[in-house]
Amino acid sequence: MSSITATRDGTVRVEADSLGERSVPAEAYWGISTLRALENFPVSRRTIGSMRSLIWALGSVKYAAVRANEELGLIDPASSLAVQQAAREVMDGKFDDQFIVDRIQGGAGTSTNMNANEVVANRALEILGHAKGEYQYLHPIDVVNRSQSTNDVYPTALKLALQRELAMLMDEHEKLTAAFAAKGLEFAHILKIGRTQLQDAVPMTLGQEFGAFAETLREDRLRIAELATHLGESNLGATAIGTGITAPHEYRNLVIQQLCDVTGMKLTSATNLVEATSDTGVFMLVSGIIKRTAVKLSKICNDLRLLSSGPQAGLGEIFLPAVQAGSSIMPGKVNPVIPEMVSQVAFRVVGADTTVTMAAEAGQLQLNAFEPVMADALFESIQWLTSACSILRTRCVDGIEANLPVLQQRMVESVSVVTGLAPLIGYAAAAELAKEALATNQGIAALVAKKGLVEADRLLEALSPQALAGA
Repeated sequence: MSSITATRDGTVRVEADSLGERSVPAEAYWGISTLRALENFPVSRRTIGSMRSLIWALGSVKYAAVRANEELGLIDPASSLAVQQAAREVMDGKFDDQFIVDRIQGGAGTSTNMNANEVVANRALEILGHAKGEYQYLHPIDVVNRSQSTNDVYPTALKLALQRELAMLMDEHEKLTAAFAAKGLEFAHILKIGRTQLQDAVPMTLGQEFGAFAETLREDRLRIAELATHLGESNLGATAIGTGITAPHEYRNLVIQQLCDVTGMKLTSATNLVEATSDTGVFMLVSGIIKRTAVKLSKICNDLRLLSSGPQAGLGEIFLPAVQAGSSIMPGKVNPVIPEMVSQVAFRVVGADTTVTMAAEAGQLQLNAFEPVMADALFESIQWLTSACSILRTRCVDGIEANLPVLQQRMVESVSVVTGLAPLIGYAAAAELAKEALATNQGIAALVAKKGLVEADRLLEALSPQALAGA
């Protein structure tokens, strides 16, 4: 219970917990538990309110729980309706500024759960016509947190939130994939020299190169999509350690069905609630897939930087859009800043994956206390990668152009086409031909014709784009 007390500094209300009493701003929807967390964890200076999907997910869980509890006769209809409305408003983002605890916190997410309980409770009290803090009418724990524990609420909310964030990533990732595929079609008949180990290899088309970029991204999107099944498993009803203490037996299935209804997601109850409460493997799985996606995207960006290097003393096979001046001292210099940015995002994602891995390893016995740092790392990785995909597409890939004169000249000069003649003249003879071409600065076709090694029509066929690159 709390009371309203006037002070010369403004109006506050006094709330009590097992540690004593504290004054809370009278207009705040959060309460004493949130206040203590605010004082204890001034770490990242980033609040949980900045994780929109997580707040939406917390509201979803509170909404589903109160409906299940009402159906079981544990909460009266009037209180249930008020909590449902308050939870809906939390889902819609009305109270994001009231979720003020730091993203990094001790207590396995208890501060986050209590921040949600207090906000929902105080808004529900308003709806019922009571003042904030008059918990004798509707209590944050006894009503809003009924049949729940942080240990099943927090991981469930995190899984729901990650599904939303991953959906946004997949949308941008798919658009980026389409952009690379479009360039693959645009460049489909432009021959160039492929490279292995940074040395000339055999001919290919620029379209094949960009088509391969698109395909490697497409594979990653499929892996991301598969995560929804793993994230759809919930331990709601487990309460503290998975035994379901304080929750009726029927609650487990009821709350999952309610959560499916409110979120529109396909969710299931974990087979073993004790295991599901202590295991954080799903978060390592998500992190690992995100790391794979980021690393492969960074590899593509490395290729874009190499292919566009120069413009005179590098490969210079493509032009990236010039988006800003590249130097404060060298006039006219333009750098590949967008691919550079994407690679830096990838570096951060790799570091975040290490954080998630160590946090998962550090769990003991029936609970992992380090899910808050996992949440922070995963949200940052997914959100940064989502932004990186969008920026790479709109500020770089869409505007890439082929440097046709350079590509054509290199095809004329390249000895790599000799590989296409190996089936006709043998590997050893082809190798000698390549050495001679390099030593005398003559073209392969001219040398073959001069030596009469292959008939003209067969030479033309062997050195055609279709034969050299399958184009």
